[in-house]
Amino acid sequence: MAQVPPFGIILPSRPVITNSLTISPTQYAFSVPSSPSFSHVVIFLVPGNVLPPDTLAAVYIQFPGPNPEFKLLGAIGNDKQTAIFKVNGGGNLDNTMGVSADAMTDTDGPNDTGPDSQITIGISVEPAATVGAQVAALKSSSALVLGNKSQAQGSAVPTKVLAQRIIKNAFNFLASFAGQTTVGGEEMVPLRSFRGWWEKFERRVENDPGFLERDPDG
Repeated sequence: MAQVPPFGIILPSRPVITNSLTISPTQYAFSVPSSPSFSHVVIFLVPGNVLPPDTLAAVYIQFPGPNPEFKLLGAIGNDKQTAIFKVNGGGNLDNTMGVSADAMTDTDGPNDTGPDSQITIGISVEPAATVGAQVAALKSSSALVLGNKSQAQGSAVPTKVLAQRIIKNAFNFLASFAGQTTVGGEEMVPLRSFRGWWEKFERRVENDPGFLERDPDG
């Protein structure tokens, strides 16, 4: 019996697509024609499939062009198995994913693609902490853009620096929850503690979108 693909996508006015290309046991790709154009894409976990514990499925998109690159859209997981992404906006973030929230973001769409060009949607199953930090950086960066939209353009904080500050914030919070050690002597942190950090971090981003832009050591 053939194995059911774990993920599926839905594009407006097109049939549901589940015939993904398996890149590796944790990486999948969908190649779809850029025409007719579309502004939203739905990503979902096919019923009957479950992600491994403590993981999320990061969703990326690659548009054709002279310098194609994969851009992070967000993530889905066992707690929230479907997400809708807007892919032709001005780079604004509508929402993002915590442990149980939708992941929705805008990214630049296929503006200069030919009639036969293909768009690639990649899905990678990764540790929840890693994906959570990446999505948090994406949300924070987009929140900063929105917060500064009506202000004079200043010096932007590089994404790498934002990610480092997020990771530092998470480490400082989670260090106090370190419990028993593994066989190799590594300390373990309960997943519920990560959820607690994420909820606290998300509230702070909503209340103070620019806090990561300020140097905490300054």
